[in-house]
Formats: sequence, C-alpha cells, structure tokens
Amino acid sequence: MCPHSVSAPPSRTGPIPVIDIGPLRDGSDPLRVAQALHQASHDVGFLYVSNHGIDPALLDGARTQALEFFRQPQATKQAVAISPRHRGFLAQGAARMHDGARPDLKESLVWGYEDDTGHTPEDHALRGANRWPANMPLLRRSALAFSDQADQVARHLLCGFALGLNLDPGFFLTRSDRPMSRAAFVYYPPQPPAATAGDAAYGVAPHTDFGVLTVLCQDDVGGLEVQDARGQWVAAPPIPGTLVVNVGDLLARWTRNACRSTPHRVVNRSGRDRLSLVLAFDPNPETPVDPRQVFGNADPADEPITCGDYLEWRFAKSFDYRGKHGAARAPLS
Repeated sequence: MCPHSVSAPPSRTGPIPVIDIGPLRDGSDPLRVAQALHQASHDVGFLYVSNHGIDPALLDGARTQALEFFRQPQATKQAVAISPRHRGFLAQGAARMHDGARPDLKESLVWGYEDDTGHTPEDHALRGANRWPANMPLLRRSALAFSDQADQVARHLLCGFALGLNLDPGFFLTRSDRPMSRAAFVYYPPQPPAATAGDAAYGVAPHTDFGVLTVLCQDDVGGLEVQDARGQWVAAPPIPGTLVVNVGDLLARWTRNACRSTPHRVVNRSGRDRLSLVLAFDPNPETPVDPRQVFGNADPADEPITCGDYLEWRFAKSFDYRGKHGAARAPLS
C-alpha cells in the first residue's frame, strides 16, 4: 500500500523536469503525477521533485551536523571508519566508480536503518551496525531523521513509477519492510575553478547508481552533471525547495530500461565545500528482480537476481575495501 500536500503541472529546467509530487502524496491526482514520473524516468532518468514533504529545518540541521563531522581531523573521522558491512566513514580515494576510473575525491558517512534502541539487522553482507561518532551526539538523530523522511519520498515515488507502468502501486514495495537502503552524507572538497573532464580526478567520476532509486538533497553549491541522450554533459543545478531523484541500474534492469539509469558525475569548481544528503532506496535483500513480473513475458536477457546478490556484486567492484569480503555471482545482463 502506498504511503500517503497540490499543484502545478511538470515544469522543466534544461532537460531535467521538475515534478510536483503533492497530488501523488495526498492521493488527489496520483495518475497525473505517475504519467509525468514515467515520462521523466524513460526520457532522462533524472528529475527534480517539489512538494516532497521533508521539513527544510530538518535538512538544515542535517547539513550543519554533516559539515561539522567532515571538518574534523582525519584521525577523528577514522575512528568510525567503514565497516565490512558498509557502515561508517569512507575517506577520500576509497571509492572508484568503475574499472579504470581514478579514485573519487569525495568523503562519505554511510548508515542504514536502525530502530529506536539502535538495533540493525545483520541478515546480509551489506547490512549491520551503524558507526556514529561519539563526540557528536546530535549527528545520529539528524541523520536518521533525514533518512526516515527521504524513505517516505522514495516510497511515494516508487508507487508513482509503478502506476506509470500500469502496475499495482505497491509493486516495487512488495518486500520492503526490511529495506537494504543506505543513506549518506557526502562531502566534496573544492576543486580548481578550471577543473574539467579529463582532469586528475572527479568529486565522483561518471557512473550510474547501483540500486533502485536515489533521492538527493543538494546544497546551493552545484557541480552535479547529467549525461543527456546525445552524450552531452548538462548541469543539474540546485533548485530551492526540490530534491533530485534518479533511477538506478536495478530499476532499469527490473523494467527492461523503460526506466533509464543515466550516467552522472560531480565536479566541484565552486571554490567552496559541497555537501549532499543522499538516500539510496532498495527493497529487502530477498526481493526478486525479474522483468517477467513486470511485462508478463520472457526475454533472453531477463536473468532474475535478488536485490541483495546484485548489490553485493556491484559493491565488490567499486569499493576497494570490499575485495577481501568476496562478491556475489555476477548478473548476466
């Protein structure tokens, strides 16, 4: 069942549409929003969403806590260094987006779901206890408040994507009571103002996201670029009051590319610190990702895989620390 404020038709900034999702959230006109979401996910794979329901004060508080964390000495941040279950601090250079890519300049603090007692499931290699800095007691509260509200946005959107494909609105959420979602604060140090593609490094190199759906709150710095259908890189500048949402590889696989997973990158030429608040939404690890359930017919490329196996395989390829933990079987398509 879809989780449940109204509004203008989709607008556009460059190639990336801005969609008011209020009528989807409150149930007043979900089909119109679903059609706009379907068009955007098919044509671009990226969209801005307004009327998303996340409290701006919550976002401001999370940004304040995140920047305070990243501006600490490296040794202090390393006290919560990334765990084998992908929870904690990832230092600059710890991630590379594909074979042959240079390590990214970004730093990240990654966490997942936990209940009020601090308990987290440990039923998959990419899920376990969060690592919070002991010297910043407010950071945990701000981080979890952001991921809880971003989770609701992702669930509304996936209901809309399902409706846009003429599916039951809960189709992509059938197994999502224990989602594999990961949230992160991501810090991008300033790069030279003339930094361009081909320079020594990116904040994050050109890549597509691994999972089902990414919900991103940018600050006002800019630097996100999206590759359009012609292969040209176009800016996805900050728009006040909106979130950026993009389709991931797993949703593209699930929908035979009816939803498009689009390459994107970050180059921070601003001369200022850049910070993003991110939720990567994925359902339960046992969720079968099988396009035949969407389209009702078989295709030779439709090799089913579980969400958990797919993500474990992708993480092993992109994060150096994962190598010694092994990888799941590689998907065939």
